[in-house]
Amino acid sequence: MPFGELVCGSPGSGKSTYCYGKHQLFTALHRPISIVNLDPANDNIPYPCAIDISSLIKLEDVMNEFGLGPNGGMLYCMEYLEANYDWLEDRLKELDKDDYILFDLPGQVELSTNHPSVKNIIRKLTKSGFRLAAVHLCDAHYVTDASKYVSVLMLSLRAMLHLELPHINVLSKVDLITQYGDLDFNLDFYTEVQDLSHLENLLNQQSPRYAALNMQICSLIEDYGLVGFETLAVEDKESMLHLTRVIDKATGCVFVPPPSVGQPPDTVDASHMPATQRPNMYSLMTSAAGPIRGPRSDVRDVQERWIDAREEYDAWEKAQWRKEGLQVQEEAARQRAKIRERTPSSKPSGSQAKKP
Repeated sequence: MPFGELVCGSPGSGKSTYCYGKHQLFTALHRPISIVNLDPANDNIPYPCAIDISSLIKLEDVMNEFGLGPNGGMLYCMEYLEANYDWLEDRLKELDKDDYILFDLPGQVELSTNHPSVKNIIRKLTKSGFRLAAVHLCDAHYVTDASKYVSVLMLSLRAMLHLELPHINVLSKVDLITQYGDLDFNLDFYTEVQDLSHLENLLNQQSPRYAALNMQICSLIEDYGLVGFETLAVEDKESMLHLTRVIDKATGCVFVPPPSVGQPPDTVDASHMPATQRPNMYSLMTSAAGPIRGPRSDVRDVQERWIDAREEYDAWEKAQWRKEGLQVQEEAARQRAKIRERTPSSKPSGSQAKKP
């Protein structure tokens, strides 16, 4: 069975947009990918969908038949999927063994923090051989407000404890963060979840009545020491590549070579095995111990790109795009010129032809 991601997050955090961007990225990288839509209320799916839960159950039908609201109907749909897990399993078996699987979950946060159905489905998937990581998307604009930031920390921590998977928390839409105001601290304070006692003054200004409660919540988050964030701008290729490397390292996909890579000498040929069972002895230790490097691997570079010097970077990127466009046009013109060229034929005349 293949590697994959469980994409979760609150409504509007960019889950479907992220899945579409991931599909475009993997297609450009020639990595096979399939997306599973598990949101029965998602009528406008932007990405090519390999498996759609709406062919099993629809939220609108559940609401009409049982008189439930949107949230209650969504919980019923997930319970129905859990009870009919064999439907999902049969369709997953039809996919290619090397496909990377994205599971696009609904936006109801209780599904990834409290309700047992999604957790039970995950357990069945892992027992069948899937190696999954939870990618929890949170809108980056929450970090511009101290109380919202603390609530996002609590939500992320609860999802980590509930799903029991390798977990990557992501601040999505980081390219739009400046539209919501200035940050009180540098971006690395929020991504690395540094000393939360620095938020005390800000929290006291917003809600002095709950000052003691706020600090107890911050202390609880720091006691666990689990929460941290990556950043994401879906339209930025480097940001998507960096997040992909982080997820591949969390799932173990980074240790698996493609089928075309030759085996080390004196080892058993495993090229016909599924991706999760192919060893990669060449890069095992270097991948496990080495840091992830790249243009967006340092959060300080992310802050410079999207907050401190965004206009300068935008102007530079537009100049690079124009240069690349001119290069493409020149290459196309050269190709057309080659087609128009005619080489003179060198056929011998009749008098010069040799007699048999």
